[in-house]
Amino acid sequence: QVRLVESGGGSVQPGDSLTLTCMTTGFTFSRYDLGWFRQAPGKSREFVGFISRRNITVYATSDVSDRFIVARDNARSTVTLQMTNLKTEDTATYYCTARDAGASSWDHWGQGTLVSVSS
Repeated sequence: QVRLVESGGGSVQPGDSLTLTCMTTGFTFSRYDLGWFRQAPGKSREFVGFISRRNITVYATSDVSDRFIVARDNARSTVTLQMTNLKTEDTATYYCTARDAGASSWDHWGQGTLVSVSS
């Protein structure tokens, strides 16, 4: 059974840093691309970034790539999202997701972890 479980969310102030972790089980982690999406209150879910099975990273915007880092640990089957210089507009529920090699859509999702940025 495929499972993705996010952790590390919380309430922080603007300018703070936070690292989210997604622990996975039930699939061959090294074969999968791993991604992060987020959904702010009242908005649609949006892409944040992903890391391919070949360790290539892609981010949604330059603002995200300047402040966030997606990394993977194949030995531990985990993917992290390191976030720095957080802004109030980063407030959202963050979701971890995975897709098999060659898949066109993200197949598996976690339940999400809430990040709240406010002063």
